[in-house]
Amino acid sequence: MQKITPFLWYDKEAGEAAELYTSLFTGRIKEKTVLSDTPSGTTEILSVELFGQDFTLMSAGPLFKPNPSVSFLVACPTKDEVERIWAGLAPGGMALMELGEYPFSAKYGWIQDRFGVSWQIMFMGEMPVTQRIIPTLMYVGQVYGKAEEAINFYTAILPNSQVGEISRYGKDQAPDREGTVMHGAFTLAGQQFAAMDSAYPHNFFFNEAVSFVVNCATQDEIDYYWDKLSAEPSAEQCGWLKDKYGVSWQIVPTVLTDMLQDSDPAKVARVTEAFMPMKKIDLATLQRAYQGD
Repeated sequence: MQKITPFLWYDKEAGEAAELYTSLFTGRIKEKTVLSDTPSGTTEILSVELFGQDFTLMSAGPLFKPNPSVSFLVACPTKDEVERIWAGLAPGGMALMELGEYPFSAKYGWIQDRFGVSWQIMFMGEMPVTQRIIPTLMYVGQVYGKAEEAINFYTAILPNSQVGEISRYGKDQAPDREGTVMHGAFTLAGQQFAAMDSAYPHNFFFNEAVSFVVNCATQDEIDYYWDKLSAEPSAEQCGWLKDKYGVSWQIVPTVLTDMLQDSDPAKVARVTEAFMPMKKIDLATLQRAYQGD
């Protein structure tokens, strides 16, 4: 199982988004779960595979909206693929960087799709492609200049992680400060991520619309990641937390997905009722609820 799963929050459009993304990114819808009586009412959760990578999409009301603080870089082996994906995402969307030629790529564009999710579509040229979709974090506002600190923080917490190549702004690239991160590559639990600083004025910041699920096998693992990452007690709910940079994570036992997909609606209802009031997930309590103890 993929250790870290990107998790996207929608108002009511998760199903529509899943259909679009799986058509563009050679994917499939793996599972669909519907939960009743949640704080958001009836919630639809879809597990999808995009270019061989796992993502989770959820319709849970208009509380959170995605923004460019987290984007997904799509590494393309051909210019034709860049154009095909761009054309699929463009209707109802908004270009953040127009599709064209840039110093770092002969065909690149940054677009916010009609659901608000941001994608960087990039022709890789001679650069090797080992992961097709790379989550990219932008550090702005009160966390501007902390991209490198965050990279070091995350890679120290998760196993099989390392810092990759970091390119920095020069002295002539104001408003960005010399030495801050223009682009930083890093690996978490064997998965590629990227980060950047941006000093330009932005009207967005990290929020729960894009979070990262850390799939855990045991309570000890849940406790470890919770203690290392959680930095904002008011954001703790149902396994969700925010770290000291404002990025949202979900620390979740892998067995929870199986429980919520059980064919017995009584079991699903008991598990849902048990985990909804929790902050950090208590695996033993979930197992008792599932078993009806």
